[in-house]
This record gives sequence, structure tokens and C-alpha cells, in this order.
Amino acid sequence: MAMAAPTSMTKVTAMRIDPILTLSQWLSPAYPVGAFSYSHGLEAAIHSGAVSDAKDFAIWLSDAVQQGAGRNDVILLAAAWHCSDKTSLLEIDSFARALTPSLERYQETDQQGAAFAKTTEDVFGCDLEALTYPVAIGRAARTQGLPLSATARLFLHAFATNLTSAAMRLVPIGQTAGHNILHELAPLCQSIADQAIAEPLDAIGSATFAIDIASMNHETQYTRLFRS
Repeated sequence: MAMAAPTSMTKVTAMRIDPILTLSQWLSPAYPVGAFSYSHGLEAAIHSGAVSDAKDFAIWLSDAVQQGAGRNDVILLAAAWHCSDKTSLLEIDSFARALTPSLERYQETDQQGAAFAKTTEDVFGCDLEALTYPVAIGRAARTQGLPLSATARLFLHAFATNLTSAAMRLVPIGQTAGHNILHELAPLCQSIADQAIAEPLDAIGSATFAIDIASMNHETQYTRLFRS
């Protein structure tokens, strides 16, 4: 009896997928981690008047990327990517949790990480713990053989994109202005990601006190659209 020809789905499954396509899926707004529901303290900054227009937001976002959680999370992601044993991985994850400056920022990385781990296990077959978000992505990228540099760059750009989307809804700054800010920030995302993946964990540090305080104030803000 003649065997049936393989389906197109079988052919796609057997094909080596471009790592950029996998990373684009993981870091897409469609991936169910709930990134759209977190503002990283931006909602409180807008509520207080600290961020009131596109110029304010561009400065706020640039600081978050190069002096705050953006850079730090890439260092954590890279440490997880390089990690070779479970004990060390969990130590990195514990460190990531200790770095969060507020309850909502803790929930932001914890809940997104758990959601990412579950979906990536179900879809890609990765054996992941319920790790913090950057640690989970770094670990998953290593298990799937994805390049660290591309993972870091797309992760940091997605971080900036999610916050820009929040600013479009909250300030509001408009879609064209928002994408102008993202376009101008892209070289910084690339350079910070490239630098951060070469840094050890003890290079982590933050100087974004206003962003951290905004995330604390958001916990008791009377009306809120976002979780952080």
C-alpha cells in the first residue's frame, strides 16, 4: 500500500525555523504573558504629572532602558542563558526577585514569567520552571538553541514597545509620536543589549529612583487601568 504524502504541517515541523521567527513569536503582543496590562510605574508617573507629553515619555523610556530594569533584565537573561545547572538557575531567579523595588514590579516579572513558562512548555516542549520573566526567556532561548545576542536585542526592544503602547493609551501621545520614539530608541536598545550580555551579575545596578517610586505609588493609586 502506498504511503500518504506528508502534510504541509509535517514539512514545517521538520524544517529548521529561523530563530528570529521564534523570538518574534515569544515577544509578540499575541504571546499570552499579559505584557499589555503592565505599565512599569508609568501610569503613576502620568497621574502625578511627571510624564505629560511625548518628550517626557521619551526621557522616561530611555532611562528605563539604559539605567533601570531594561538593562538589568538583559543581564539576568544572559546569566540564565549561560547557566548550566538548575541550582544556579534558581539562584539567578531568586536574585531577580530580590531586585524588584515594589510589590507590583515583583508581580510583573513573576506573573509574566510563569505565563511565559507555561505557554512555552505547552507549545515548544521546553522544560521550564515558573521563573521570573527575563530568566525564563534566557533559559528557554538556551534550550531551543536561540542566539543570545538576538534574544537580548528583541527582548529589550519588546520591553520598550510594551511601555510605548501603554504611553499611547495613557498620555496619550498618539501612534506616530510613539513609533517615532521607538524608532529613535532602537539603536540604544541594540547597544545596551549588546553591552549587557557581556556583563556579570554583579554589574547590575539601577539609578531610576523616580520610576521605582512611581511603581510604589501605583499600588495605592485610586483609579488604575494597569497592574503596575
